[in-house]
Parts: sequence; structure tokens; C-alpha cells
Amino acid sequence: MIKKSTVKEAKLYVKLGRSSVKCLVCERKCVIPENDKGFCKTRLNIDGKLYTLTYGDLSAIESRPIEIKPFFHFWPGSTAITISTWSCNFPCPWCQNWYISKIEPNPLEAKFIAPEKVVNMALEKGDQGTCVSFNEPLMLFEYSIDLFNHARSKGLYNTYVSNGYMTLDALKCLIDAGLDGLKIDIKGNPDTYRHLLNADIDVCWRNAKYALDNGLHVEIVCLLITDLNDDEASIRYVVEEHLRRLGENIPLHFTRYYPAYKYRKPPTRIGKLEYAYKLAKKEGVLFPYLGNVPGHPYENTYCPNCGKPIIKRYGYAIRDYKITPDGKCMYCNFKIPIRGKYFSRRDFTLFI
Repeated sequence: MIKKSTVKEAKLYVKLGRSSVKCLVCERKCVIPENDKGFCKTRLNIDGKLYTLTYGDLSAIESRPIEIKPFFHFWPGSTAITISTWSCNFPCPWCQNWYISKIEPNPLEAKFIAPEKVVNMALEKGDQGTCVSFNEPLMLFEYSIDLFNHARSKGLYNTYVSNGYMTLDALKCLIDAGLDGLKIDIKGNPDTYRHLLNADIDVCWRNAKYALDNGLHVEIVCLLITDLNDDEASIRYVVEEHLRRLGENIPLHFTRYYPAYKYRKPPTRIGKLEYAYKLAKKEGVLFPYLGNVPGHPYENTYCPNCGKPIIKRYGYAIRDYKITPDGKCMYCNFKIPIRGKYFSRRDFTLFI
């Protein structure tokens, strides 16, 4: 047994026979023999019990604007204490955060930070919420539950920036603990998931719909990757599934890729991003956006009724806000789906 605060018995698993266990946090549902780890390398079978190796082992703690996640319709202008750990349950060769997502946790070198301390940091800095992000937040599943419970008791919102590949049981646990907002990355079409990720894209859409039906704020992001998922068929698939599964009011972000990790193709052409935006708009998505293109007019929110810009942005910064406190366009009184109140921006602060 590893006697470290960052090593804690897992919440969702079942025993199989005398020594193997089955993890039930993500849809890989790894069967893990004794003294072995699952696909993500953050869960270890010790003497027939499953343990997380990352409880409070944080790779980053940072106060960040909610728009950078990106959440564009959730507590606009607010900031969230944002945390991460190590590793991931997806093997994306283009990973933009590879420097933490491709690193296995090392409990012997880990520094434990209690969830109560994270919440206290948020309160001291004036943050309005928490966010588990950077690498896949499911790697902090048990920690997230304790963090969210404590944060909610202090009046903070809670968010996840995820690939969406959790089990429904895990998602239900997070919602019960106080999860308020879920951003899911859709990485392409079903073939992308099958051939490159060994995963089922329907799980991600299922979880987005379940979260929406259970009162969470949901936004979808598609990183358009050069020569991988930026073709017309892939973009159309994302747009059509988004509308079919989630509806016209849910924000859909198309984000610019930059070369990273093992994928070295050039950055996404702006024209491809603009094509995706226009297709989404044409097909009926009321709030499409472009990301990682600071200063582009498609970063802005436009009223679907009168067409005027009602939130002007530059990157994560809000430059103008024309929505009433009760969530209506100031020009034509059209109802805009915004969760939470608007906050004036302040600079974010790096903690560690």
C-alpha cells in the first residue's frame, strides 16, 4: 500500500473474482489485474481494491476567465479557479496540453493540495467558480466530487472541460456533487473516434444530452485539425449531430488547432473555420463561434433576432455587453440563453 494523501480508494469500480477489478469512471471500463493500472495510468489495483493515484496531485492551479474554457454563455466575465492533474483516457496525437496529459502521475513525488484549500484560494482571489480542465478532468474524479461539494457550500459554481467519455454513473455523481457546467470536446466523426481513439463518439453525445436534460449548462467545442477532421463531411456531421442531439440554442465552438505533440500539420486555415461557422449558422445553430482566432468577428455573440452584436470579445476578454440582467437583447428584447450574471473582467492570477 502506498501511504500518500494523493492515493485514495476509488468510488466507482466493481470486483471481478478474487483479485481483478473493473473501473467504472470512464466508458473504457478497464478490467485491471492486481498490481496493474488502467488505460489512463491514474488508477491502480492494490490487493484487489482500486485506488486513484491523483487525489489532490495538481499539475496546475490558476485563476482564469470562464471564456477561455471556452464557456461563452455561462457567467460571462467571471473567473474560475482552474485545476488539473496528470494523464488522460484519450490518446490524441494532436493534444494541445500534452505536457501534462501525456505524463503519468508519480505518487512518490506528489504534493497534496486539499480541496478546501483550492476553494479558499478561489474565495481569496474573488473567483466565482471552479473548473477542472487542462487535461481530462475525469483523472480527478474523486477529488472533483469533494471539491464541488465544498465549493457549492461556499456559493461557487462548478465546471468541467472534458472529452465527455465518462460513464453515466460518473456523470450522475458529478451532478449530485454540484457540477453546473459541462464543456465537451467533439473530436471529429465516428471514424476518428474508432480508428484514432478506440472510442465510441455516441458516448460523448449521450453525456452532453444527459447533462442538458438534467439542468447543466452545456457547450460543445470541435478543434478543427488540419487534414484530420476539417473536411466538409466531418464538419457537417458535427453540425447535424449537434442540432439533432442538443438543439439550436447550445453554443457550438470551432477552435483553431496548432501543431502539438505528435501532430505537426500546419495550423487550421482560417477559411476552414469560417466555412464551419457559416455552415452551422446556415443549418440552424443560433450561437456558433470561432476560437483561437483573437479579434475575429465570429468570436462575438450576435442576437439571432436582430443580428446586432450583443457580446463583443477579443479572445477571452469581453469588450462590450448588451444583454439585460434578465437575459434579453438590449436592442430587440429577444431572449438570449445565458446562465448566471455578467461580471466585469479582471486579470487572472497564476498561483503555482
